[in-house]
Amino acid sequence: MRVERHASVGSTNSLAFDRARSGDPGHLWIIAGEQTAGRGRRGREWASPTGNLFASYLMVSPEPRERMGELPLVTAVALAEAIDNCAGTYHMSKLKWPNDLLVDGAKLSGILLEAETMANGRTALVLGVGVNCVTHPEQSLYPCTDLASLGYRVSAQQLFDVFARGLHSWIETWRRTTGFEGVRKAWLSRAAHLGQTITVRNGSKDLTGVFDDLDSRGHLVLSLENGHRETIFAGDVFLQGSQPDGSP
Repeated sequence: MRVERHASVGSTNSLAFDRARSGDPGHLWIIAGEQTAGRGRRGREWASPTGNLFASYLMVSPEPRERMGELPLVTAVALAEAIDNCAGTYHMSKLKWPNDLLVDGAKLSGILLEAETMANGRTALVLGVGVNCVTHPEQSLYPCTDLASLGYRVSAQQLFDVFARGLHSWIETWRRTTGFEGVRKAWLSRAAHLGQTITVRNGSKDLTGVFDDLDSRGHLVLSLENGHRETIFAGDVFLQGSQPDGSP
C-alpha cells in the first residue's frame, strides 16, 4: 500500500489529481492532518480541523470503467465496517444515499468521488473520505456528530489503517462480474431511510416518494404516490417534513 502523508494540504483530492497528472500509476493514498480547502459534494466546503480523518485514494482508469459510479457505495460499506471494527460496535453507522454515513441521523462522514480525463486519455478517479473522529461542524447543511462525542476513542490513523485494508478487499469484490450485488446487499443492510418517505433534490427539482430500493447500479429507486417507480441518479436526500438545512 502506497501512502503519502502530509501535515496540512489544501485538499487531498486536489493533490491526488496533481499526482495523476504527473504520471502516478494510481493505487496511491494521500492523507493529511488537516485541509485548508476541503470540499464536499457540489463544491460545498468541508470543515477539516486537525484530528479528523482526511484521505483520498487515487485510481487510474479503474476497471470495469462503465461501473465507476458504483465506487462511492463500495467505499461507504468499507468505511462503515471500519468504524464498527475500530469502535467495537455493530452497524452503528447508517448509510445515507448516495454517500454519507449517519449515526442517529447526524452526519459522521462524507465521501466524494471525482474523476478527470487526463491528457493521455486515461481517467484519474479519486475517492475522497472525511470522517469526524474528534470534532464536527456546529453549523452545516445537516446535523453532524463525531466519534469522540459519541464516546469512542478512535484516532484518524487507526481508522485509516483498518479502512484502507477493507476498501482494498471490497474493491476486489466489486471488480468481479457480479461483484456489485454483494456490495448492494451490504449497503442496503445499513441503509438509512429505507422504506421511509423522502424528498430528493437535484438542483431546483424536488421529487418525493418512498425509498424503495437500490437498483443493480446503485441508483435510488423511489416509489411515487401514483404507483410509478422513479430511478434517481443523483441528488440530495431529505426526510419528509425537514428543510434543506436539516431543521424540522
